[in-house]
Amino acid sequence: MSDTPTRPKLVFAMNQGLVPRIFGAEQWVRLQAVADVLSPVSYTDFKTPEAAALLKQAEIIVGAWGAPALDQDLLEKAPNLRLVAYAAASIRAITTPAFWRAGIPITSAVAAMAVPVAEFTYAAIIMTGKDVINIRDINRQQRGAQGFGSRIGLDVSHLGNYGRRIGIVGASRIGRLVIAMLVRSGYAVAVYDPFASPADVEKMGAQAMGLDQLLEWSHTVSLHAPILPETRHMIGARELGLMRDDAVLINTARGWLVNHDALLAELQSGRIRAWIDTPDPEPFPPDSPFYDLPNLVLTPHIAGTMGNELHSLAEAAINEIERFVAGLPPLDPVLEQSLDRIA
Repeated sequence: MSDTPTRPKLVFAMNQGLVPRIFGAEQWVRLQAVADVLSPVSYTDFKTPEAAALLKQAEIIVGAWGAPALDQDLLEKAPNLRLVAYAAASIRAITTPAFWRAGIPITSAVAAMAVPVAEFTYAAIIMTGKDVINIRDINRQQRGAQGFGSRIGLDVSHLGNYGRRIGIVGASRIGRLVIAMLVRSGYAVAVYDPFASPADVEKMGAQAMGLDQLLEWSHTVSLHAPILPETRHMIGARELGLMRDDAVLINTARGWLVNHDALLAELQSGRIRAWIDTPDPEPFPPDSPFYDLPNLVLTPHIAGTMGNELHSLAEAAINEIERFVAGLPPLDPVLEQSLDRIA
């Protein structure tokens, strides 16, 4: 009689082609060592007879972008389901009241996703502090011309990172990573987050401020607040008007947080600068004036995992599956009441 434990049966639920991008060779070996992968094919629904047969056997669903909603219909077709390991961040699009009632554990790779976003934000803070992208463009135009072109930017007093004050709006998981990076580098950091106590903020090495005070104090403001009804357009014309001349606004969270009509007016005035990775709408339409602003760095939502960083999402999911098989509690469980704080 064998003492080898039975491996749980697993199916993928995500957009076609994502499995080989997320699961590299090393991750695939780890996954197959702990679970019985029923098929290497991923599904965005389980409506075909073949897919439905796999779902009926499945004890674990590994999901990512494109996964179907975990609604009553799907749950009835998956009577053996015991774990959903989501190899991406926000699970809002797939969870339903029926799923929460079922009490099936679900985990998220939000911690793994937070790392590249925080790194990107930290880099953006440093790069905008020296206005690198704009100076790159000017240098390309000047092509070594004497004067400003030869020592570009060195005589601009508002540029540079020495003594730069950074305001963080939202001490979310990503926000806290950014704060830690900044504090280690000697930046002065202020935090606005109504959910974080002043004592908690002080432990991070930062100082707590109200939103208005933070906007007035900061040289650079970086947004990391969650999507809540009360955070819709929390940065509008009044708030932007509080920012000091030549200040920088960075948004790697969600366009939901910013009134982009008000932002456009401020940027067109030339008074402030910005780096926007998450616009609203996303993407901007082709004729949007945002594309042509010299004081805006506009990137197409690339702060999160891309390229080989996707493997970190697989590692997060596999870690959870290994713990599940070993009878250990999950590292990153998601509870219904905790959804609003994922940012």
